[in-house]
Amino acid sequence: MTEIPNDLSARVVIVGSGLAGLMAALTLAPEPTVIVTRAALGAETSSAWAQGGIAASIGADDSAELHLADTLAAGDGLCDTAAAASIISEAPVTIAALERAGVRFDRDSAGALSLGLEAAHSRRRIVHAEGDGSGAAIIRALVRAVAETPSITVLEGYEARRLLLDGERISGLLCATGQGMAILPTSRILLATGGIGGLFDATTNPVGNFGQGIALAARAGALLADMEFVQFHPTALDSRRRPLALVSEAVRGEGALLVNERGERFMAEVPGAELAPRDIVARAISAEIARGGRVFLDARHALGKRFASRFPIIDALCREAGIDPACDFIPVRPAVHYHMGGIATDAAGRSSVPGLWVAGEAASTGLHGANRLASNSLLEAAIIGMRAARDMADIFAAPAVLPSQQIRAAAPDASLIRPIVSRHLGVLRNAGAIHGAIAALLPLVEEEGAAADPAIVALLIAVFASLRTESRGAHARTDFPLKLHDAQRRMMRLADALDIARSVIPYSFARSA
Repeated sequence: MTEIPNDLSARVVIVGSGLAGLMAALTLAPEPTVIVTRAALGAETSSAWAQGGIAASIGADDSAELHLADTLAAGDGLCDTAAAASIISEAPVTIAALERAGVRFDRDSAGALSLGLEAAHSRRRIVHAEGDGSGAAIIRALVRAVAETPSITVLEGYEARRLLLDGERISGLLCATGQGMAILPTSRILLATGGIGGLFDATTNPVGNFGQGIALAARAGALLADMEFVQFHPTALDSRRRPLALVSEAVRGEGALLVNERGERFMAEVPGAELAPRDIVARAISAEIARGGRVFLDARHALGKRFASRFPIIDALCREAGIDPACDFIPVRPAVHYHMGGIATDAAGRSSVPGLWVAGEAASTGLHGANRLASNSLLEAAIIGMRAARDMADIFAAPAVLPSQQIRAAAPDASLIRPIVSRHLGVLRNAGAIHGAIAALLPLVEEEGAAADPAIVALLIAVFASLRTESRGAHARTDFPLKLHDAQRRMMRLADALDIARSVIPYSFARSA
């Protein structure tokens, strides 16, 4: 039996309780709002695990123009320049908004915001909270603010399973709860569901995050954009821990060096060296590992005994693995960290489906292009979360017309998908691997079982990857190592991707015969 809690009818529904969702809910206040979250409020979110902080051009030697230039360079020709400029220009006011919400950013002895340096930034512009615990500190503050806001209803233990439509418009959200299924009637939904790291064996993200928002929106007919661009963080701590612990770029920003098992500094001659864009560093580390080598961060000389005070969380994670970063090499490897692609949105977070907004990692605004610049993600999440909230507040809450028939949606399970994606859609790709992924994933999508939703997201990544016959940003193909002269973003719906996948399968079988 499906419950329909009419006392919550017609409210804005926010799916997810990371930075984007929490800022949206606070911005909507005092309008009644519902936050739907699978776990406890603010838990199991990538936002809470962010070590680096928020990029903001507030230093005396910095400007929005310099921040934009760095963003465009990292994005490797695929950023939407207007969208990026708009978001970056709002960084200073966003830091102020977060402080008003209760976030306490680190400041120096003179009271000025402390600014860190990360890869591919030309200036110190990373604003931190509690050192390398920025994400957790920010989320704790926002969770407190939400708890103190009476207009926000939080439904913990609610897992979004389907977007309900009246024709082409949003009419509600189907959720699984501990007591069964529930429908929230609404004509306005914000998806703030995070990333796709749970599709891969090696990730720094919560393993339960397989791209739920993308699967929901894809089934509803939304346009998806640039799904092939999956960013591998170059320096995850190489240990038995799952998910892998992150060793922030800020460690390299403080002078730590990358060396192989022979002690060679293999990034020394690369422009930017250890602080080159993430895709370049990840490829270089992957090449060292592919030849049978190992890669380490050497922070002994740059930080030494200061490591524990500058990076207390990373220090604790290293010690958990039996490593003292003050005097030992830190073993590292690439791991999935962020997805630049996602649900296509405009500047206000609107998707192509009327009544559906998207913010945070699930969205593709055009800011990140082919490769996200470090610490731009929390900035984007906060800004688009607030923009979407203001836009939703201006939209009339239309009566929700719910479907008459019972809708079934199995509990999603990504366990069958991880080996396929990890093997075929990693840092280095080629046609054979991509087509192999498509051939393995398409039947799982069509079976509509527990693996279907994760398989939809993985299949979209594979199909988009098959169409990009070049190496650009986070998408590297060994069979197409060069970059095309003209950079092109790509958008399509799930139905189009399925047609392409079905056309690829006979080719894949012919190649393997």
